[in-house]
This record gives sequence, structure tokens and C-alpha cells, in this order.
Amino acid sequence: MQARSGSGKQTGRTFTEEGRRAQIVAAAIEVVAEHGLPNASFAKIAEVAGLSSTGMISYHFRGKGDLIGAVATEIVRVNTEFVVGKLEREAGYPAVLRAYFAANLALLDEYPRHQRALASIVANARPGDPHAVRLIEQVAEIARGQEEWLREGQRAGAFREFDPVVMALAIRSARDAAVARAAEDPGFDPAACARELADLFDRATRKS
Repeated sequence: MQARSGSGKQTGRTFTEEGRRAQIVAAAIEVVAEHGLPNASFAKIAEVAGLSSTGMISYHFRGKGDLIGAVATEIVRVNTEFVVGKLEREAGYPAVLRAYFAANLALLDEYPRHQRALASIVANARPGDPHAVRLIEQVAEIARGQEEWLREGQRAGAFREFDPVVMALAIRSARDAAVARAAEDPGFDPAACARELADLFDRATRKS
């Protein structure tokens, strides 16, 4: 249900360089989650990362857009691996669809800072920004995977006939709205919401 992300390309960086980049990305996630993307300065990120100056960030990233692009990629990777790991335990298309909502809303408890950071990145994305372009590409890749998964379920006789593109859009929109509501409402119950959405889309996709 959730497409895997990441190309696995060789970067040519040393182990030390990769470690430093990961350290900076982790600090950036924390800062964006805490202060929002517009207020995520290199100075704050360097402080959280324990760097002596912002020059180390500039050495590894070609500006803020490049860094935030790496942040978005890391968040999508973490989210995808978490959700896929949950879904792989399920058997049958209807069961996987139900588990999709529980897994995605469980991210709020497992990786709350990642979700807050991603929400801020999406809210402040502007056309042409490197991180916006990268995030759009990643979301499109996931969407294509979800659409094909729904088609497979239809071919297997597990789902009724519907437009997989529209259904996948509805599923993602419901998931995103639930995550946004959770960020705003302290009394929000993610598990209860996941059950309601699972019931809703089970009825929407099942064969009568």
C-alpha cells in the first residue's frame, strides 16, 4: 500500500561525511518541528547539531533548500519504512488497507517531530523550491504505488470496481487530514480515528 522510497544511488561521500550529513539532517528535523520552517535558521540547526559554526552546514548542503530537501527525503524514508513494516505483517488486501490507517496514525506517537516538521515543510512549500520539487516527486512515487496496489486488489477480486486514482487520492487525503487534526487537537484519539477511517474505506472498497 505504501511505495518504497529512495534510489539507493552511490553518492561518493565518505562514511564520515555521510555521518555528518545525517547529524545535520536530524538537527534540522528537530528545529523545523520546534520552530517551523520559516524560523529554522542555520544558526539554530548548528546549535542543536553541536557544530561550532554554520560553515559545516554550508559545506555539506548547497543552501537551505538543499538541506530541507534532504530533511523531507529522510522523513519520507522513515515514514515509509515504518508503515511498510506494519503492513507486511498483514495478509489480504482488505486487512492491509485497514492496517494502513493504524500504521500511519501510529507515526504520530513513534515519530512526532518528523510529522510536525513535514507538516511545516508542506505548509511553506513554494513552486520551484528544491525541497518542494523533491517532495512532490516523492509523493507522486508513493501515489503511483498505492494506485497500482489498488488495481492489484481489484484484479485479485478483493475490491470492487472503482477508479484507483480517485480512491488513492481519497485515502491519502483522509490520512493527511487526520494527521493535521492530531497536530491541532490535544484531545484527538489517533487509534479511534484510524478505526473509523478503516471502517469507512473498507465499506468504500469492498465487493458487495
